[in-house]
Order: sequence, then structure tokens, then C-alpha cells
Amino acid sequence: MTQKITAAITAVGGYVPDYTLTNFELEKMVDTNDEWIRTRTGISERRILKGEGKATSDMAAPAVLDLCAKRGISPTDIDCMIVATVTPDMVFPATANIVCDKIGATNAWGFDLGAACSGFLFALSTGAMFIESGRYKKVVVVGADKMSAIVDYTDRNTCVIFGDGAGCVLLEPNTDGLGLQDAILKSDGTGRNYLNMKAGGSAYPASIETVTRREHFAHQEGKTVFKYAVTGMADVSAELLEKNNLTGNDIAWLVPHQANLRIIDATAQRIGLPREKVMINITRFGNTTAATIPLCLWEWQDQLKKGDNLILAAFGGGFTWGAAWVKWGC
Repeated sequence: MTQKITAAITAVGGYVPDYTLTNFELEKMVDTNDEWIRTRTGISERRILKGEGKATSDMAAPAVLDLCAKRGISPTDIDCMIVATVTPDMVFPATANIVCDKIGATNAWGFDLGAACSGFLFALSTGAMFIESGRYKKVVVVGADKMSAIVDYTDRNTCVIFGDGAGCVLLEPNTDGLGLQDAILKSDGTGRNYLNMKAGGSAYPASIETVTRREHFAHQEGKTVFKYAVTGMADVSAELLEKNNLTGNDIAWLVPHQANLRIIDATAQRIGLPREKVMINITRFGNTTAATIPLCLWEWQDQLKKGDNLILAAFGGGFTWGAAWVKWGC
């Protein structure tokens, strides 16, 4: 009888830029204040990638090299790389291709996946399928975004939320039942009206007019998105537990997308987890979009034990949302 192959996370890597943008600095840029930001989002500061021509790949590359060093492998050992991002270096080629070139992953093929803040979950599920098929042995899944590139720093509703960063995991075959156990992923295209970047694609190519109208920045109708996110992220997490006959008592950690502290708390309460079993770094990094979940894993990896049950949950523009059950593998 052939043993079932699962995709186990065997290493984690991460990178955040050096520059810290605090709430107090934002007070000088827009009509806001530290207390308002903290009470509504939970954010005190966020990291920003500075420098001419610096792009998402400049965060993803060191994150993947960090992962390789921890696992004791060479970039040439990587078979496939998936980069979840909404801030690619360029429209094309894929940022995954650029990262592979920068780190010397000459044997890997790769592509980008765009699902906004749910991107890492969607990419993780996709990468796991490549491992489960038996075709590939080492798949790197990256969540990376340079949100500062598409944030309007005159819009106080969005500029306080986002930061820059990159996190990644290595997926390898496992026959001991570790790794991705199940995932529920969802999308609803009507959400595009409430959270989007209007221009820069084929519908509204870049022009003098689109730039003048500030349509190359992320736009969000905060109250509507918050309402959908609170229910979507909490509901899908509860659905995943129920589907697999799990309760909060079975879960070691909730690893939520770091969009807003109130959304995180609502999700934890829905599945019966106390705050001390929830990974939270939004206070220091803000919302790094596709990078939030892997950055949590990167920061908490020393507290994780092999076999721990983790619930990963996210909600993002599109709308996209989902939850994944992972048995920790390293």
C-alpha cells in the first residue's frame, strides 16, 4: 500500500526592511493621531522599503535565502517557487522569476499568484498539490508585498494600515501525516468594488488621466470591507474546524492575516481560542498583505512544536478568503 504524501512545512524564512514608519510620523503627514490608529487597527508602526528601484523581490530574495540557510539547502535544490503578491516588481516577468535569478535558483520554475491578503493561503494550497502529486520535492511558497508602492500617503484611511515585508515556507513530501491537512478557499468578485487598485491593468491602462485621478493607489471602502472580513474570516475558520471535527482545544495556534486587531479577535472568539494562542504582529508590522501569515510563522517558529495544529486564516481584496489546517512539520 502506497503511503499518502502530504506537504510539510520544513523551514520558514522572513525579511522586513530596516526603516520604521511610526504613527507619530504619520501624524505629520496626514490628519490622524497615534491613539486613533491604535484603537481602530492595533498598529503602532510598520516597516517601509526605501531606496531607488527597490522592489518586492528585494525582500523576497533575502527571505528565501534565510529559509535555505535554516534548512541547509542550496537555492539550486528548489524545484518550484510561487510568489503571492499584489505588488510585483513589474507587470511581467513574474516576480518569482526575478527572485530565482537573484538567489541563483537555476533549477526552479515559478510564477506569481495574485489573491491579495489571501494570497499566501492560496499559494500554500497550490504548492501543496505539487508536492502531493509526487512530481516535486522542494516547493517554496512566498508571501511578499511592497504596499508602500501603492499606498496614497495623503489618504488617512489607507496609509495607516499597510507596511512592507516578505515571508516564505519550504514544502517537502512527508509520510508521517504532517503538513497541510485541509483548506477551504473562497472568492467573490463583487468585492472588487470595495477594495481595489483601479488603474494599471488592461481595463484602465496608465495614462496622464489615471495618474492625475490618483487611480494607481489602493482604494478601500473601510466599513464595508471590515464587515465582510469579520464574518468571512471567522466563518471560514469555524467551518474548517467543524468539517474536520476539531475544536479550539485541538488547536495550538491561530495564525491570522494581520489586517485589523478587531478582525483577529473576532476570528479567535469564533473558534474558541484565547488571545495567548493567537499570533499577532500587526502592532509592529502593520498589514503586509500576502506576507502577514508567513511573517507570523517566521517570528513564532521557536515556539512551535512538531505536530502542532495550526489554523491559518485570511481575508483580502477581490474578495478572497479562506482557512487552512496545518500540522507543523519542523
